[in-house]
Amino acid sequence: MTKMNAVGWFDIYVDDMARAVAFYEAVFGITLSEIIDPTGETKMMSFQGDMKNYGAMGALVKSAHGRPGPGGTLMYFNTDDCAVEEARVAVAGGAVLRPKFSIGEFGYVTLCADTEGNLFGLSSMK
Repeated sequence: MTKMNAVGWFDIYVDDMARAVAFYEAVFGITLSEIIDPTGETKMMSFQGDMKNYGAMGALVKSAHGRPGPGGTLMYFNTDDCAVEEARVAVAGGAVLRPKFSIGEFGYVTLCADTEGNLFGLSSMK
């Protein structure tokens, strides 16, 4: 039996879906796609991905079952050079909390907040 990675999916909770979609699309230069919730309870916009590739897929989620904000789990997005996306964060309405810094042999990290108050990281090897 093949061992699975610890994370298979992530949800980033939002209050304002349009604002959050605009932020993440601007920072990462991507287009998010709608996921239809068969229960009709949740609105979801998915990050691009392929379940067969390494790493987790996930979505922005507006739901009565979760709230955005700091203090919870911190997720890191892989990038080629986190300084590139870091430069887009404030322009897109977020905040850089700790600019790019070295984490030794594991590369570099930037700590940010999105338009919903969620903390997230950017990670790269250069």
